[in-house]
Amino acid sequence: MGAGDKISNKAQELKGKIKRGVGDATDDDRLRAEGEADEAKGHVKQAGEKVKDAAKNVKDAFKH
Repeated sequence: MGAGDKISNKAQELKGKIKRGVGDATDDDRLRAEGEADEAKGHVKQAGEKVKDAAKNVKDAFKH
């Protein structure tokens, strides 16, 4: 997984956590939902990158 992708995905997760926290603090359901969605997107992207890395590792193992 590229460092840039990892940072971007974590930033999206953090952005979501902040939005969700502000939504909780202000009782704003829309903001809370946006935050949860941002967090979920970041988690899904991280999982996708991990799958790509695993596939690359398998491919590399068969090259040797």
